[in-house]
Amino acid sequence: MTAWFLALVPQYGLWLLAATTFLSCLALPLPASILMLTAGGFAAAGDLVLWQVFLAAAAGGIAGDQLGYWAGRRLGGPFLARLRKDPARDRLLARADAMMQRRGVISVFLSRWLASPLGPWVNLIAGSTGYAWLHFTVPGVAGEAVWAGLYVGTGYGFAGNVEAASDMIGSALGMVGGAGAVLALGYWLFGSLRHAHTPGHEARHP
Repeated sequence: MTAWFLALVPQYGLWLLAATTFLSCLALPLPASILMLTAGGFAAAGDLVLWQVFLAAAAGGIAGDQLGYWAGRRLGGPFLARLRKDPARDRLLARADAMMQRRGVISVFLSRWLASPLGPWVNLIAGSTGYAWLHFTVPGVAGEAVWAGLYVGTGYGFAGNVEAASDMIGSALGMVGGAGAVLALGYWLFGSLRHAHTPGHEARHP
């Protein structure tokens, strides 16, 4: 299916890219990231215009996010309850819910690109829990811009070598994720130590 999609890029280009990123943000299993890398390669070859490729990819993602958010807002708990009947979806929704409760705005931003498999489920959770539209939209747009820029730009830089570009971006995202985990752990440890040494929390010895 991926090869078939990529073969359509020269013919349908920007419309195909926008439709793919839109549908991928609704949890449909489409190769949006690979398509963005490929479209970036076509832009490097002069067959597509780079800024138009970026705009199409980002616009499709933003529109998909908005549809997911408003679906959660309008359909609410009963809709999510039906989705949760499937164990795999239930696990994803549980992770998205926990992520939103911990970080809110940051969760929306990171789930566009760094934790993208959770993105569609974060959209639904944000909508169904009445999360403020502006607080969802601003980090959502920023995150989609990072997602599109990262993949389209890498595809452009590697001039269509999708395999090499995919390997490089996978390694880069892994490093970012690892660094984020280390920073989060350090922040938690610092907060714990600080809390332990505040008046009233120091250990008392007889």
